[in-house]
Amino acid sequence: MRRCLPVLTIAVSLCVALPSRADDLLLDRFRDYVESLRTQAGIPGLAAAIVGNNDIVWERGFGRQDLERSIATRTDTPFHLDGLTQIFTAAMVLRCVEEGTLSLDDRIGQYKPGSPEPDVTLRQLLTHTSGAADALVFAYRPERLDPLKAAVRACTGDSYRETLANLLVRLAMTDSVPGPDMIHPELLTEGVPDAAAVERYARVLERLATPYAVDQLRRASPSQYTATTITPRSGLISTVRDLAKFHLALRNGILLRGETIALAWQAPLGRDGQRLPHGLGWFVQSYNGETVVWQFGVGETGSSSLVMTVPMRGLTLILLANSTGLVKPFPLVAGDVTVSPFARLFLGMFVR
Repeated sequence: MRRCLPVLTIAVSLCVALPSRADDLLLDRFRDYVESLRTQAGIPGLAAAIVGNNDIVWERGFGRQDLERSIATRTDTPFHLDGLTQIFTAAMVLRCVEEGTLSLDDRIGQYKPGSPEPDVTLRQLLTHTSGAADALVFAYRPERLDPLKAAVRACTGDSYRETLANLLVRLAMTDSVPGPDMIHPELLTEGVPDAAAVERYARVLERLATPYAVDQLRRASPSQYTATTITPRSGLISTVRDLAKFHLALRNGILLRGETIALAWQAPLGRDGQRLPHGLGWFVQSYNGETVVWQFGVGETGSSSLVMTVPMRGLTLILLANSTGLVKPFPLVAGDVTVSPFARLFLGMFVR
């Protein structure tokens, strides 16, 4: 028996699975450990979900999304995603590759001649690599993704913002906003929403988690989000429930074909023949012999996020926070998700 959430969807039916008694005990333990880690990290508010093959199997809000007003965090609380925006960019580019309007071997200068790296390929941008194909070098620099806006426009005929907005509508991600400036259409030069969309985005942003800077004594003070617009690397606002819809659409072949996902979730080889840390939009690594696919986001002062998928287990963990404590203390840019205690907890309990 499943208890469906009262959310209308176009492409994905989203339910919360009722776990068995044994699973319930495991998830209760996981909840308690996450709360302990959140407290240790001084994170004011954290939303979490575990997504299975067809639905959300567990979800929970922890702490406060607004300390001053004592508003509890919920799983429909919107957060800034920061670097998680790039997995949406990757999905849009890969869809264009499937349709034959883009090639991963296209050079970005073909679409944006003024790019600082006109000879780098779309493949290299999405994998954060550079150099000759047989001697690739990895360096995680999300700002390199910005020229992909031009490639998306060449494929779809629409701006990056409008293409992303259309994707959110298609997946019924009704609590997601493609850029915090969407409620100021008078300031936009492209992808301008209509009045109904502006009103909907404004309602979402009214519930946006308050960002907090947390000092070494775990004292939180209101801060500011750093992203002010949408780019291929940051600016998307969403909830764990909406992100669950995105991951279910990936898993069920709604967004991309299975072979495309397999290609994206395979890291390229470096000059020494070893796998590099990053695939096409996602980090990729092995844990206990199983592939783990993940990505993170972090703002300068008030937000952080982590998404991790174990394809063979059919499980995805989604974590969104209103401080940097979920990511900033840990060197995730090196490509090892196990440096995060949140990731280690999930892997240790569900991938044994």
